Amino acid sequence: MENSFFHSHLLAICLAFAVIQVECLEFTYPSFPEETRSNLLLTGDSNLAVDALQVTYDVRGAPITNLSGRVLHKEPLKLWSKSKNKTASFNSTFTLRIVPQNSSGEGVAFILAAENSIPENSYGQWLGIVNASTNELASNNIIAIEFDTKKSYSEDLDNNHVGIDVNSIYSIYQVSLTSYGFNISNDTDLPVRIQYDAVSTNLSLSIMTNTTWNNKEIPIFSYPLDLSQHLPETVYVGFSASTGVATELNCIRSWNFTSTYINYSSKNMLLLYILLPGILVLCISCLVGIFVWWKWAHDRDWVQEDDPRMIEQKIQSSTMAPKKFRLKELKSATKNFNAKRKLGKGGFGTVYKGILNNREVAVKRVSENSRNNIQDFIAEVVTIGNLHHKNLVKLIGWCYESNELLLVYEFMPNGSLEKVIFYEENASTEQYVLSWDTRHRIICGVAQALDYLHFGCEKRVLHRDIKASNIMLDSGYNARLGDFGLARMIQPSEQTHHTTKELAGTPGYMAPEYFHTGHATAETDVYGFGVLVLEVACGRKPGYQSEVNKFNNGIVDWVWELYKLGRTTDAVDSQLDGEFYEEQAEAALLLGLACCHPNPYQRPTMRYALQVLTGEAPPPFVPVDRPAFMWPATRPSIRSELDYSLHDVGQITPFTDLSGR
Repeated sequence: MENSFFHSHLLAICLAFAVIQVECLEFTYPSFPEETRSNLLLTGDSNLAVDALQVTYDVRGAPITNLSGRVLHKEPLKLWSKSKNKTASFNSTFTLRIVPQNSSGEGVAFILAAENSIPENSYGQWLGIVNASTNELASNNIIAIEFDTKKSYSEDLDNNHVGIDVNSIYSIYQVSLTSYGFNISNDTDLPVRIQYDAVSTNLSLSIMTNTTWNNKEIPIFSYPLDLSQHLPETVYVGFSASTGVATELNCIRSWNFTSTYINYSSKNMLLLYILLPGILVLCISCLVGIFVWWKWAHDRDWVQEDDPRMIEQKIQSSTMAPKKFRLKELKSATKNFNAKRKLGKGGFGTVYKGILNNREVAVKRVSENSRNNIQDFIAEVVTIGNLHHKNLVKLIGWCYESNELLLVYEFMPNGSLEKVIFYEENASTEQYVLSWDTRHRIICGVAQALDYLHFGCEKRVLHRDIKASNIMLDSGYNARLGDFGLARMIQPSEQTHHTTKELAGTPGYMAPEYFHTGHATAETDVYGFGVLVLEVACGRKPGYQSEVNKFNNGIVDWVWELYKLGRTTDAVDSQLDGEFYEEQAEAALLLGLACCHPNPYQRPTMRYALQVLTGEAPPPFVPVDRPAFMWPATRPSIRSELDYSLHDVGQITPFTDLSGR
């Protein structure tokens, strides 16, 4: 009864706040069937056909020269508020397809505009943005990100570039896409992401692509621009395009848009004042109900921490909870945990090979004496169950019966990276030497996994135990990051730095500040990744760290000394017999040193580390002499901060005691 009382009051509070919440502009169109027409404003020579937006008309047999069109979302965007002194951030992803006809011209633009109409005579070189008489007028109140397919002006870089236009068709900033390997008008889908960060007043564009083994998002530009200085508080978002004598079909095949909200309307504020007293009464009643319910449950010893019902309830509360297996199924799959099926043993348990429904699996049997094993078990199930990435080991299911904690993973035929990367003189079988290409692919795979955990999840995940034994290799020697027993999910916030307060990890991979503070952060994950990069490139174990010897790490000091002597690539594993790409190897080693910088302020983010490994960015600056560890860490000078802002380094905010999950 008390539980029902609690839920009814909580529902009432949620409904009350739902009335006063201000919604942001948000919509998703995987395609554009006819029923979406009512949500759009189609002006000029635009149309909706074949489940796509035809920004310039596409009708068989109809003339397509000298056209201009706009397609806007009918509901405008509240971009900024003068009274609140706030600006909204937004994220717009869309799939662009341009099909050349007699030739490519002129192009398409993503626009934010004060008016929902299109200027007359804005065909040809004007891209539907302005015309000859209005070009460069501040009263245009329009900003466009153009995808230009014709060199119409001498200032244009080429016939395959993107640019930022402010109240004009002349771009204030341009980037050619040719060097990135993209062609705007080659009759293929071009997935694009345009983002605006209102805090940093930064406008960025990236293009998503896919290769045989890697899905990547390629950053094209990032440009400082305060939209509130050029646009009114409310604008329309959408697309404009044009053709001239040279013609093409300009098509948008999908569109997703989200923005943040910036303030309450006066109507909503009035509702807030009216409802506030009632809400306070409901809150007090709710707290009383919670206390009564808790005391009842506590007094009756309703659920113990290791009660199977509690564990299953926590796991199944996840929307992506993996399958629950019976103990007898897993005993049968592993031949009752036969020693001959043993794949390895770690701090949290032993892993066995099993056959489950004619499929090879790896079954982790969590050890009875593992510290906090119930919490670690739930952490691993809930964390991995919500993560989906090709460079993460996939969790298939779990089991808790007869005091047995079991996890079922996909089987990795090549085992852990630790078993194949280090040469063992006493090995009974011939040692398989990983080629440089394979090592580099493994490093890139781990970087992709960590970039996903740090930036691609709804809640940031700190792995907290990056090391070679936790990197598994599939049949093609591609990296899969596993063992999430120490991982912690962090609620998103304004901060770029996230912490958990529990000392855990593996000596040799732990950042020096971690010993001092006991806080795991995104930057301590980066440090562990840096050590991993060095040991994979060098074929050497990292060396030992302890509470006493926490400022020295064998492999980091060794590579840093070679770097100081100008012999960085001498650190590359001698088993390769010099068969590696020197420039690529040097970039990887410098990145490893940068990630292991004693000052966490100076470490790059995983997003930037991935760009270095894929050749999209230069390695971060590494000082010749390894700096001494100091705590509190010294913030960079103003000049250094400007330099490092180009390299997307980690930026630490004050420590907070955020609890894991």
